[in-house]
Amino acid sequence: MDTAHGARSGASPGTGQRSARPARAGQRLARATLLRMQATAYTYDPDTRAGSVLLDDGTPLDFDAAAFDAGGLRLLRPGQRVRIDVEGEGEARRVTLVTLQTF
Repeated sequence: MDTAHGARSGASPGTGQRSARPARAGQRLARATLLRMQATAYTYDPDTRAGSVLLDDGTPLDFDAAAFDAGGLRLLRPGQRVRIDVEGEGEARRVTLVTLQTF
């Protein structure tokens, strides 16, 4: 049901020609994995606007200026709790957003 005609005909959502087809067994979807998690600021260089965070299990993750700028922050101090968005898996994992954790 991708069109108004499909809606009027009583078609189920996601069954039209324009809908994404589900992956078959053994077939991988070509989507990036995006995770939101909390971390602790570990390092930050105000000149490059890059640094690193520590996940709760102690794993360090670096972030670049683009990830810092995406969060709208002006400064980050070591020890601050932050919320991060992480994309990808394994060696391709990267931080795409760093912002302050608010409750």
